[in-house]
Formats: sequence, structure tokens, C-alpha cells
Amino acid sequence: MLDVRKMLLLRELARLGTIAAVAQAHSYTPSAVSQQLSALEREAGVALLRRSGRGVELTAAGSDLAERTGPVLRLLEEAASALAASRTELTGELRIGAFPTAVRTVLPGALVTLGVQHPKLELHVTELDPAAVPDALKAGLLDVALVHEYDYVPIAPDPAIDMQRLLAETIFLASATSVPAASADPVRECAELPWIVSTPGTLCHLMAIRMCQAAGFTPRIRHYADDFDAVLMLVAAGQGVAIVPELALPSPVSAVRLTRLAAERRSLIACRAGAVDHPAIASCATALRSAAAAYLSGARPSA
Repeated sequence: MLDVRKMLLLRELARLGTIAAVAQAHSYTPSAVSQQLSALEREAGVALLRRSGRGVELTAAGSDLAERTGPVLRLLEEAASALAASRTELTGELRIGAFPTAVRTVLPGALVTLGVQHPKLELHVTELDPAAVPDALKAGLLDVALVHEYDYVPIAPDPAIDMQRLLAETIFLASATSVPAASADPVRECAELPWIVSTPGTLCHLMAIRMCQAAGFTPRIRHYADDFDAVLMLVAAGQGVAIVPELALPSPVSAVRLTRLAAERRSLIACRAGAVDHPAIASCATALRSAAAAYLSGARPSA
């Protein structure tokens, strides 16, 4: 019988492209991954991989098996969820991933609720950019995570990941001076100004670039900063303008002018396909929704 753990590594090879990338994603050595894939070939009785230059690629049989692995993993997640639902209380680990502004705002309230309602559930939080979440979920490093998407950077559908909407935030243009109130496009008004954006490779960076491009220009970037408190301090110091989501804004905001933009950032709860009904993940989702509603009800900016 085929070993589903080895099938997972084959699917990861199909997705990531190299044995080294699979090893890094799963905290294995490349040699260990190669041994597991060789063992899977023996179980399958057909060649699943072939040499291609200095690496390997999947054969037709290997590609077919990798594609069939997704539904198998979903069924296993559903089975694990059903078994967990039969227990009288939630126990064990729940590994939660979240982006920095969620860790600072929404997540603490949810953790308190989970701790009170399910004291035997061991909670572990990892702060990471949403771009890294799918790999972490697929590798089993996280059980549930908060991700976000922007109007100009939507999340691509992934059959291996289930997502539920959590909240929507307004996007603001932060500047040291006010943008003309009558402007139909406040972003365009800042085309000649220096910009402060997040590090390349993050979703926030891509959002800023695409929003500026939609306004007809490429931003002249002066500073890179991922911490929005630092971004707002740089804006207040006259170092440039920036696009800031609602959850990143302290209350009250001083020395910075905020202009509401016609764009949103949407936060979603992500987990592996088939795991959405697992009692621990469902409880976490409920706690997050309650915490998000409570936070936003008292933290909406007046700008």
C-alpha cells in the first residue's frame, strides 16, 4: 500500500520543483527526501521520477500520483476532524500563523477566549507574512493561519487550502500634508512624492506598487519598512507617503494625515483542505471572528 506521507513529498516536489526545496519546506535533508521518494517508487512499482540535468522531474505516472494526492489528503483531514469531534474536550497543539498587524490587534483577544474555553488546548503562534502561509500549512508547520488579500492582489485559488472570510479593512493613504479633498484619485496626487513601502516579496509591497501603477505611475521608493508603526513615523517625519491598512493604525493617529481610499484589505482564515470542521480550528475561527468584531468596533479611524 502507498504511504501517504511519501505521497505528500511527491506532491510537494511537483509544486516546488526541486528536492532541495522540498527538504527545506519540511525541515528534512535532501538525502532523506530522496530516500522517501525512492521508497515510494518501490511501493508503486513504476518509475515516478527521472533525472533531468542536475535535478529530477516527475514522469507521467509521478505527475498523475501527485495530482491524486490532494483529494487523499483532504479525506484524511476530514477523517481526523471527525475523530476529534468525538472527543469530549479539545486537547493537543494548535499552531496558529498570523501577519504582524493581526498579531498586534485581533489575535490576542482570540487567544484569551480559546484559553478560557479550552484550557487543555496548547496554543502556538508564529508571525509570518501571508505569502509564506500556504507552504507552512502544506508542510504541516501550521494548522490554521490568518492571511490577507488586497483589491489589487487577490489570493489565487488553491485546492489544498480552505479559506473563510474574517473581516474587511479600509485602506488609507498616509501623508504628512493633506491631499486635496476634491481629488478623484488621491494616489495619483502623490505621483511626484517619495514613497515608503514594504519589503519586496511581501503582499503589502505588491499592493502599493500595483495601486500606484493603476493610478498611472511607478512609485519612487525612498524607504522600505515592514513595521507599520515605523512607516507612520517616517511619514510623520516627511520622508514620504504610504498606503496603510486600517488594522495598522494606532488610535488616535497623530502628525499624519489619512485619506480614505476606494480599496480594501480582506483578512481570511486559512487551513488545510478538509480541516475546516476540525473542532480546534472551528473554535479558533469563532474566537477570531468575535475578537475581530470587538476590536474594529472600538478602533475605526475617524479620518
